[in-house]
Amino acid sequence: MDDKFSVLIVGGGTAGWMAANLLARKWQDLPVKISLVESREIATIGVGEGSTPYLKSLFRTLDIPESEWMPACDATYKCGIRFPGWSAVEGYTSYYHPFFSPLDRETGAEFFSQADQRRCGKPAEALPDDFFHAPYLSQAGMAPIPRRPLPFELDYAYHFDAGLLGKFLKARALKAGVEYYEATVEKVGLSERAHGEMVIETLKTVNGECLSADFFIDCTGFRSGLLSELPNYEFVSYEETLLNNAAVALQMPGEGHGLLKSETISEALTNGWMWNIPLQSRTGFGYVYSDAYISPEAAEQELRARTGAPDDIPCRHLKMRVGRVEQHWSANCLGVGLSQGFIEPLEATALMLVQFTIEQFAQSFDPVNPGAGAGSKSIAFNQKINAMFGGVLDYVAGHYLLNTRNDTDYWRAAREGIVVPERLQQLLACWDRGEDFPGHLKLAEADRVYSHASWYCLLAGMGRFPEVSTGNKAESKKLLCDVRSFCGGNVARFESHRDYLKRLAAG
Repeated sequence: MDDKFSVLIVGGGTAGWMAANLLARKWQDLPVKISLVESREIATIGVGEGSTPYLKSLFRTLDIPESEWMPACDATYKCGIRFPGWSAVEGYTSYYHPFFSPLDRETGAEFFSQADQRRCGKPAEALPDDFFHAPYLSQAGMAPIPRRPLPFELDYAYHFDAGLLGKFLKARALKAGVEYYEATVEKVGLSERAHGEMVIETLKTVNGECLSADFFIDCTGFRSGLLSELPNYEFVSYEETLLNNAAVALQMPGEGHGLLKSETISEALTNGWMWNIPLQSRTGFGYVYSDAYISPEAAEQELRARTGAPDDIPCRHLKMRVGRVEQHWSANCLGVGLSQGFIEPLEATALMLVQFTIEQFAQSFDPVNPGAGAGSKSIAFNQKINAMFGGVLDYVAGHYLLNTRNDTDYWRAAREGIVVPERLQQLLACWDRGEDFPGHLKLAEADRVYSHASWYCLLAGMGRFPEVSTGNKAESKKLLCDVRSFCGGNVARFESHRDYLKRLAAG
């Protein structure tokens, strides 16, 4: 008789295999059996190809060096995100959201000072692109890897082929002892515990098999195939705040030579925005839009026109359910990935939320004594995950609220016709009044997901400033010249992006 606590993950893809790997590592010394079942009949979404810097800690936890996983997943480095076309404010029609490092400490402090002066109506230079090393590196096609070691590591993220990453993580999980089944789950069987709680007892497959476990992890995608069967299931939609509900994606082959930029580009189009994600062998493009303002056919036409993609390059159309479940951990089931919620891909937060959810669950749940305080633990856990989703929602919604485009109904509605989260309203009011913005962020706990540096880059980058009073601009112009010279002068100290990746693959 197997007396190990059994966990069954339903659904593969990046989320499922990330869960398998993390739980196998976190609980490796405990009597736990982890299994994963996935269906050949159900395709994974697999178009998200960017991350936040948080993903670095995943590979460190799993003891996987970049030289092993990056070549296998066609991966590249990501220093930040460029946002062209979101603002019509002169001097702020494009801005860069960088990832930060100690190298930016002094120039970053100057940026915050300039932005604070500018939001008080004083003449100042406050475009974030000028004050951080990331945009200089990515524009020059450099990796965030210094030629000679520094006493600190730069913060950076990755681009990757989502399908290849899922396969890579699958191989690692199987090597770590995760059991694997191929089957299509057809029905969820519930039972009632002694105290009246409904739990998942078994899963029935289309072939008539019954799969049982002590705990289930739902990685079934937007349909939330397991969570939605529990009686207390509730989905909280974000559609009144975030209009986009669809995407169309395509891939263009890369040149294999020349400049390889280490940045994501999120470019505003007529009724949404387009991602541009460079991998080693190809570039991924995707148009994220609202089908209330443009049809899928017209969105595909606009994407092809913008990228120059010929008709023989296929497009993939996707529908998005934007929002989250109220209870990510419900009874003996945990939702992970799209099954628990999704906030559109503007800031590439999907895998961050997956990783955070799994890591927090591994800390909260005791598979050796699963009933001990499970009720209070699940309540605290769900509150923490919902707070994380709320923090991401505030920041992503801020992009749309701050846009100053007036060329289409979509952009006006994205700014004027949405329900603005209360905390975001308060943050903007504080910014506009010229008050202590970092202090307000901390007080509102709005800096738990995005730092005050990220908020400054968003608000300043969009040109959220009053009219400039008369004054001497010579001092700020001199400062800008010095900052550009310093940041630009450090670029040559870093590795060429393309060359470094080739050396990484060669070992």
